[in-house]
Amino acid sequence: MSEWGDAMFQFIKKLFGGKREPEHLRRGRLGEEAAKRHLKSVGLKFLVANFKTKDSEIDLVFRDDDCLVFVEVKARTEGGWTRPAAAVDQRKRSLLSKAAREYVRQLRDPNVKFRFDIVEVLLVDGEVNEVRHIPNAFPLTKAKRHA
Repeated sequence: MSEWGDAMFQFIKKLFGGKREPEHLRRGRLGEEAAKRHLKSVGLKFLVANFKTKDSEIDLVFRDDDCLVFVEVKARTEGGWTRPAAAVDQRKRSLLSKAAREYVRQLRDPNVKFRFDIVEVLLVDGEVNEVRHIPNAFPLTKAKRHA
């Protein structure tokens, strides 16, 4: 096949679903979309998705009156033994705290109030079945000092 023919084949393959999105990425995308819809429906104001720092990422950032809300979304298929929020362990909390500090630093308002929420999204047969919002799920983790 010529170069042109190969390129055309790859284009058509991609256009008609030649490569599916990996399941964990699809679940994450569905979870973030569901969490965003839910939080907006209860009156929070959406600010940004996927705020990235060198070491971490905050899934969603909202405002609840005068309080910033940093949201970690955990999407899982229903039927697991543990709650999705259990995946937000001490290491993850520390990374989220570090990212939140960077977000606040960029605002140049050190007195802004903020909290960390977790949104659990349960999926059944690849579709959103339930959304659970856990406000103020954990406190800011202290920064580690290096000697």
